[in-house]
Amino acid sequence: MAGLTILVVNAGSTSLKLSLVFDDDSSEVIESLDSAPDDVDAVAHRFVHGGDRFRDPVVVDDAVERELEALTELAPLHNRPALDALAVARGRYPDVPHVAVFDTAFHATIPAEASTYAVPAEWRDEWAIRRFGFHGLSVEWSARRVRAARLVVCHLGGGCSVSAVLDGRSVDTTMGFSPLEGIPMATRSGSIDPEIVLHLLRTKKLGVEEIEHALESESGLLGISGESSRVEQLERSNSAEAALALAVFTHRIAGAVATMAASLGGVDAIVFTGGTGEHSSRVRADVCARLDFLGCVLDEQANADAVADALISAPGAAVAVHVIRAREDVVAADATRRRVS
Repeated sequence: MAGLTILVVNAGSTSLKLSLVFDDDSSEVIESLDSAPDDVDAVAHRFVHGGDRFRDPVVVDDAVERELEALTELAPLHNRPALDALAVARGRYPDVPHVAVFDTAFHATIPAEASTYAVPAEWRDEWAIRRFGFHGLSVEWSARRVRAARLVVCHLGGGCSVSAVLDGRSVDTTMGFSPLEGIPMATRSGSIDPEIVLHLLRTKKLGVEEIEHALESESGLLGISGESSRVEQLERSNSAEAALALAVFTHRIAGAVATMAASLGGVDAIVFTGGTGEHSSRVRADVCARLDFLGCVLDEQANADAVADALISAPGAAVAVHVIRAREDVVAADATRRRVS
């Protein structure tokens, strides 16, 4: 519904972002719920994991909130902060609709060959063990901004994923059952051999919570470098460990882009978005250098000077490369307007 002002609550794994989104897609950053205006028309809440239950935006009541609580185990770094913010916001705005919008929803179109794990039928059919995909709001925004038939979106921030979008619909992505799968991230390991976990359980007698904490909070760029989870700090470091962390990071991103290209039957455009995707010219250059065989060639000056939104590929390159500012708030607000209209 046009004309509605939506307060968007975006509780990520590393931050809480609040913004007012107006019907012309302009927005205003809000410092806290206490400082937000009283006259909002609805509140949109970004939830990372909707599980098998939630694939569409849903108006939140007490029963829905309890169902969301049950999903916390699937994405503890994300859904728990979102639930906490939801409780505070419902208290602050008891008389307006609160709508939960899910990162997993955009990836509901992924076909069975991309969403199915090769595990026993009981796991898949009774326990809903499947690949869900995440960062859907960000990927959807990038697909709106770059109208390419075969698009690969690299969302690189605290969490990282690479997704394949065919004619505006998600067909593959690196994150799976949880936001832990895929390429290495700030503090998350990304995909590892599952036998590693079994080996640690059997031989080192580590507990489940201890292993989970290590994979979620002590791995990724931080785990390899031993210095920092932040790309900009690693880029300034002279240590061999920081250089290795960045090399592993860009190697895995490039490999994921190549995988997504296979899912798409080729690639017409690549988007870099998220905090690192938007701000690290070095990461973009290193990834694209590894993808030269796909026709991914950057304009070095355009890449160095890029301020989102920008085209940074070389003139005549076979693959267009874009830097796009993430606008998850706009996608969440649009979904909320449709739900309450």
